[in-house]
Amino acid sequence: MKSFFNDLECFSNSIVFSTKSEQITYEHLLKDIQEFSIHVKSRKLAFLLCENSIECVLGYLACLRAGVVPLLIGSSIDEELLLNLIVTYHPNFIWASRNSDLFNEKWKMIHSNRSYQLLERTDQFEHSFHPDLALLLMTSGSTGSPILVRISYKNLIENANSISQSLGISQHDIPITTLPMNYTYGLSIINSHLLHGCQIVLTEESILSKNFWDLINAKRATTFSGVPYTFQMLRRLGFEKMHLPNISKITQAGGKLDLSMVKYFAEACADRGIQFFVMYGQTEATARMSCLPAKDALRKAGSIGVPISNGSFYLLDNVENVISVSDEVGELYYKGPNVSMGYANALSDFSKGDENEGVLATGDLAKMDEDGYYYIVGRKKRFIKVFGNRISLDEVENLCFKNGYYCICIGIDDKLIIYTTQENLLKELKDTVSTKIGIHHSAISVRYISDFPRNDSGKILYSNLQVD
Repeated sequence: MKSFFNDLECFSNSIVFSTKSEQITYEHLLKDIQEFSIHVKSRKLAFLLCENSIECVLGYLACLRAGVVPLLIGSSIDEELLLNLIVTYHPNFIWASRNSDLFNEKWKMIHSNRSYQLLERTDQFEHSFHPDLALLLMTSGSTGSPILVRISYKNLIENANSISQSLGISQHDIPITTLPMNYTYGLSIINSHLLHGCQIVLTEESILSKNFWDLINAKRATTFSGVPYTFQMLRRLGFEKMHLPNISKITQAGGKLDLSMVKYFAEACADRGIQFFVMYGQTEATARMSCLPAKDALRKAGSIGVPISNGSFYLLDNVENVISVSDEVGELYYKGPNVSMGYANALSDFSKGDENEGVLATGDLAKMDEDGYYYIVGRKKRFIKVFGNRISLDEVENLCFKNGYYCICIGIDDKLIIYTTQENLLKELKDTVSTKIGIHHSAISVRYISDFPRNDSGKILYSNLQVD
């Protein structure tokens, strides 16, 4: 099977990365990778402080090719959290911006490329890595003590190939980055396009910036991707009226998009000859697990589609029996070669083998229709009991959205807490929820918040909201 990081030589004269000010070929990239690799040793640990830049992706690829195990970390990480990770995991190398001043005399610069520097720890630590371990990623939404996901070389290669097949990626596709590369979805976009020798437009610009759209048109980008928050912003920008002559493919993952939003984008894309793919994934599965083909975007709106190639889904009921009938809700399980090896909470976990054995309990509740298409209906743990009634927090959020309210929900038993950015609608929202779901006002607390807390990939950080 073709490898996106070991088979780059066959694209030597093609452009691999474009930025606002620079573009380089695969041949140039390989020279940079070779220079980087001279300074590192196989089976060492490297922290990569990531931006969507040439130097960051080359550092990532160099590590994979050299057998170095990288942990991808967002460059905007909290300083205290970063220092805690360094103390916990003892990285041998750090690939970071030259502007960073976090590192003391224990680190020496041994290499640089553009705006980045490679730092080596003067007192090297000897890690014990499992031979299959290729990459470490933080679980999305992590707070003070993030859990690391252990990903193998096979996981990376299989997932890149399967996603490529599901989306029909070819060398003519030109994606632009809209998500951080340290986020599994953003990284998989890079991986699956490198597999075909594509040109990738790298940018840190927000989709709310005029510079982003200028860059899309200047570089003739054909593909972009987003999480639900991305598409909420796109709709506010009036996506159906935007001039995007080169865009031919859009993908959505990273959380469930409201049904009305799916229909809006499916229709707007169909009117303009753009393929709109809804996908579903988790860090624990390396990236994406399913795809709703563009041709079914409207017919099966609300569905996550069918498993990617070489993968399969099944549903288990409350007593762990397999559900074989359509439209019955159970916990969604995924089986495939892209399922990660397991978690790491400590140094000793790096030597562990494949604990998942190709099976992932997603924690999502889902159902399957008679055609074999799957629908996420909520999270297994996103339920509370209010006066004996089982309430789905996800369903309350969807109900509010359908009634014109912009809000998110948390809670504990007998207490439903709704946060909204619409300060003038607090009482109205409380009355609506009470009436629609049939629980007394006293069990509902509606609170104003100026903006919802989110991580770098746009996912809501429910853990940052106050229950008291």
